[in-house]
Amino acid sequence: MTKLFGLKNCDGCKKAMKALDAAGIAYDFVDIRAEADLPARLPLWLDKAGAKALVNTRSTTWRGLDEVQRARAESDPAGLLAENPTLIKRPVVETGEQVFAGWSDKVLAACQP
Repeated sequence: MTKLFGLKNCDGCKKAMKALDAAGIAYDFVDIRAEADLPARLPLWLDKAGAKALVNTRSTTWRGLDEVQRARAESDPAGLLAENPTLIKRPVVETGEQVFAGWSDKVLAACQP
C-alpha cells in the first residue's frame, strides 16, 4: 500500500491526494508532525531518496535557520529534519521499496499497481 507523508494543509500534498484519488490508487495519509515516527523513518528516507531531495531549502523554515543550523543539512540531516519536520519536502511517498520526496507524474506512475 502506498503511504503519503505530509501535512493536510500542504498544497503539494493536496495535489498528490487528488491525483491518487482520481487514479483510484489506495493510500494511507500520515501527518508528519503528529503521526509519523520520524526518528525511525528518516534513516530509510535518507538512504532511499537522499538528503538533497528531502531537505526543502525553499521553505520558510529553511529561511529562518541560521548558518550553523543549515550546515546540519550536510552533517546531520536526520537530526535536523526530526527537529524541524516542516523542512521535509512534501509529500514523502513510500511505494514498497521506493521513497520519493515531492510530487510528480513519475511518482504517480510508481504508485500504479
